Amino acid sequence: MDQNELKTRTKQFALRILRLTAALPPTPEARAIRNQLSRSGTSVGANYRAACRARSKAEFVAKLGTVIEEADESCFWMELIIEGGMLPEKNVSDLLTEANELTAIMTASRKTAQDEQ
Repeated sequence: MDQNELKTRTKQFALRILRLTAALPPTPEARAIRNQLSRSGTSVGANYRAACRARSKAEFVAKLGTVIEEADESCFWMELIIEGGMLPEKNVSDLLTEANELTAIMTASRKTAQDEQ
């Protein structure tokens, strides 16, 4: 998967996150998760784009670290949505899988970049 495909994939992830958070119920608990997940989920793509503009391998590695953290945090919030019964698991599971896949892809990319330093 090349850089442009990952840019597109992370942007689509952000859009799907926004649709998921819009579907959350209007409870105080869901509102807190909506805010957190909206931030972390959209941050994945924004920070990946920043990583692609890195001026050095070290900066690229550091920025990918942020992408990994945000993708993993998104997993956490989606797990809470499922376990808290805020939405049916079937409404969240595909997006949770995508977040886990993005985390794995970015982790592998960071390791490769670190090995090349």
